[in-house]
Amino acid sequence: MEPPYAPLSESCAKALGDKVYEKRKLASQEIEKMVTEFNDKNNSAQIRKLIEVLSTDYATSRDANRRKGALIGLAATGLGLGKDSGKYVSGLVTPIMTCLNDPDLRVRYFACESLYNVVKVARSAIIPFFPELFAALSRLVTDSDQMVKDGSELLDGLLKDIVTESSQTFNLEAFIPLLREHIYVKDAFARQYVISWISILNAVPDINMVNYLTEILDGLFVMLEDNTPVSQRMCETTISQFLKSIRNDSSSVRMEDTINTLITHAQSPNELIKSIAITWIREFVQIFGTSVLPHASGIFTAILPCLEYNVESKRSIKESAVAVNNSMMLLVSSKELKTQTLDKIDLPSVMDVLSQYLTHNSMHTKIAVLKWIHHLFTNFPNEMSEHASNLNNSLLATLSDSSDEVVLQSLSVLAEIVNSQDNRELNDFKNTHYRKFLLSLLNLFSEEKLILENKANLIINILLPAYNFRKLCGLLNAECIYRTFAEIIAEEVPNLRFASTVVRLLNIILLTSTELFELRTSLRNISNEKSADLFQCLYKSWAHCPVSTLSLCLLSQSYQHVSRLVTLFSDVEITLELLTELDKLVQLIESPIFAPLRLTLVSKANNCADAQYLAHALFGILMLLPQTEAFDTLRNRLQCVPNYWGHDPIDERNSLEYKSGIDFEALEQHFIKLQKAHREQRIVQRRRNIITPEGN
Repeated sequence: MEPPYAPLSESCAKALGDKVYEKRKLASQEIEKMVTEFNDKNNSAQIRKLIEVLSTDYATSRDANRRKGALIGLAATGLGLGKDSGKYVSGLVTPIMTCLNDPDLRVRYFACESLYNVVKVARSAIIPFFPELFAALSRLVTDSDQMVKDGSELLDGLLKDIVTESSQTFNLEAFIPLLREHIYVKDAFARQYVISWISILNAVPDINMVNYLTEILDGLFVMLEDNTPVSQRMCETTISQFLKSIRNDSSSVRMEDTINTLITHAQSPNELIKSIAITWIREFVQIFGTSVLPHASGIFTAILPCLEYNVESKRSIKESAVAVNNSMMLLVSSKELKTQTLDKIDLPSVMDVLSQYLTHNSMHTKIAVLKWIHHLFTNFPNEMSEHASNLNNSLLATLSDSSDEVVLQSLSVLAEIVNSQDNRELNDFKNTHYRKFLLSLLNLFSEEKLILENKANLIINILLPAYNFRKLCGLLNAECIYRTFAEIIAEEVPNLRFASTVVRLLNIILLTSTELFELRTSLRNISNEKSADLFQCLYKSWAHCPVSTLSLCLLSQSYQHVSRLVTLFSDVEITLELLTELDKLVQLIESPIFAPLRLTLVSKANNCADAQYLAHALFGILMLLPQTEAFDTLRNRLQCVPNYWGHDPIDERNSLEYKSGIDFEALEQHFIKLQKAHREQRIVQRRRNIITPEGN
């Protein structure tokens, strides 16, 4: 009759379950010798019977010592089989792997040791069991016992060597879902275990992990959140290895899916994740060129907020974001790829993102957005025309920005939009696009008092530098701006005080801006029909402000009319504001801009008609001034002028004003009418202030 645990002898079977390790060790040595003999004789039946006994009667026993015995016995069996252990690998590995989950930590440790010995001899035969081994080890690396952890690390290292050696037979496609399943673990040790496997596989020449990058990249970025320095460093290194592989050969990467993952993580609040993701995006834009354009809106969403960073810790993020922004702009600028760009870029979604970031807190972000909008209108005017109306309000709102650079860039965009809508009308001063834009600007000034006070001068001055170079810089024509402003003020501004304020602003710019030299020159020659028409257009709105009207007439050499206007000031309320304006006018008369006017005072041209009318006008202004510094300045100037009083009567036909053919009487009546309206409005306002004091 056979012993109950045959082919084990009774003594061996008893020693194998003993609580003393040394006795179990002796029993295992006997088993190894027995298995070697069985194998030499090709007695596979006895070998399988032995494995069955160890698996059934020992490995599943309630006695922990018997389970330990099973483990050392199975290891001995594997060692005894040597290179032939592959034939029996399933029977050997299965019971050992069950013991890896044993509640007894010593059993778990011996299971690691036993499995190590089996795997060491089975080598590549263990590959079919890799998924189960990987899952088991992912648990063991988080074990509470350090000995178990150490044992699992030894086994893991051996397994990595075998997979590396057997890369051609290793089923990577079957492993990837398992890897994806474990990549989102929270435990730091489990994360390090997963990362180490990804890194090892990516380093194997015969395995192309880039093919499966989209399956694991998201998980790798999530792992970067780990506060454990070792985990972070391992993950960062692995991600860097992948990027290096892509630089060398980008054909395997699924760019569309990968860049979407990058865009998501580039918006992470974690600085490390954001930095790495944007670095990848920068590389992808360089590597894949116009292929990234369908993802432009997502890329902008990721990089635009980063342009505001100004602390040292975020400097690299900002630099990468700037690099991405510049590279994207170069892609869109390529004339050779213009058709390809239009086919790929989703303008509506891009404009949605850019419009959203127009209200961003950062000056740098807003400037980048405005440059992009300008760039798109410059390169794709027809395609962008449908977005123009949606942008106007947002762009006008940026004119109140505290940054002058933002205001400048916004005006450049607004002007580009106007010009791009109908380039054929650039010389048409009735151009509805110009008018609509400038009307919106005036409405903004009217509604936002702070913009009028703090930014209006800057805004209008910015619109003017392109007077001589409109085609070069794409801004609006200065004469068109002034003519259209004048028409709008005369026809569509019911608020008389606001109209007067805007006229005063436009007038001071007209008289002092170096860019408006040619416009001033044109206005001085009102004998020219075009100049005369412009003068009359400006006059109708300039009449809202008495001193501005005087300035315009002095500039246009309408000296006879100025002398008549000065006498009308007897019906104009002399306020502190008006006296201040007269003071400024005297200062301007002394400036280089009015040098021709001063020379007219001593000119004999036109039989001295212009000189006499001008002298009369300036003496009239002098009489309006209190005896201030401005009074002394103008009086000193007039003392240098020949005495025209008592000369022969002036023949008005000799004056430039007469030769212009302008109906100055009609203009004078218009001036009187507007000033009467201003006076009545002031009276009404004062009555309201008496009834409802401002303090209430």
